[in-house]
Amino acid sequence: MPKVKVPRKSTSVDMTAMCDVAFLLLSFFILTTKFKSDDTVAVVTPKSVSTKAAADKNVVMITMDKDGKAYFSVGDNNVAEKQDIIDMIDQGKNLGLTAQEKAAFARSGSIVGVPFSQLKSFLDLSADQVKNFKAPGIPLDSADNQLTVWMNAATRAFTGNTMSLLVKGDNNAKYPTFKGVIDAFKRNEIFKFSMVTDPEGVPDGTALAAKRATGAKEE
Repeated sequence: MPKVKVPRKSTSVDMTAMCDVAFLLLSFFILTTKFKSDDTVAVVTPKSVSTKAAADKNVVMITMDKDGKAYFSVGDNNVAEKQDIIDMIDQGKNLGLTAQEKAAFARSGSIVGVPFSQLKSFLDLSADQVKNFKAPGIPLDSADNQLTVWMNAATRAFTGNTMSLLVKGDNNAKYPTFKGVIDAFKRNEIFKFSMVTDPEGVPDGTALAAKRATGAKEE
C-alpha cells in the first residue's frame, strides 16, 4: 500500500496574546518599583572593615560634607519624634513656626542644615526649592554651637526609646566640624554613636581575617 502522506501544518504561533502579557508585566514592575532617592547632601564616606550594619530604626543622623558643613536629620519612620523635636526647637527659640512649617520638617527625607535664624524661611521652601537650596550648615562655633540644641531636643524626644545616633562624614570632612559635632554630643552627655562608612572586605593576613577563618564568634 502506498504511504499516506501526512499534510504539513504551519508551525507558526500567534504571539499577540504573549506580547500583551509581557507588556502588562513590564508595566506592573515599572509602576510598583520604588527607586532609591538621591542623597540631599553628597558625601563620600571613608572605607572601613566592619561586621555590623548601621541601624535603621530610631535613627538620628549628623552629616558632615567636604566643605565643613553639618546637617541634622531624623529617620523617616519617626514622625512623632520629629514633631516633638520641632515643637521644642520652636518654643525654645521663639521662632513662631506655623503648623505647615512644622509639618514640612516632619515630612519624609527632611534634613536641616541652616541656623535657627533661617529655619522658618527654609521650612517654607517647596520640595523642588529644597533640592536646589545651598544650605550654609548648622553653626558649630564654640560660642554658638546650635547642634547642641538639636541634640538636646532629639534626646528628649526619644525618651523611653533607644536613639540610634549615626555620624556620616565625608572622607575630606574638616576636623573643626567633627570637633564641633563631638562637643555638641558631650554637652548633652552623649558618648556613644556609630560612624557610617563604606564597608569593604577584610584584608588577608589581619587578625579579623584569621578569626573568621576559624569560625570564631565575632564580638
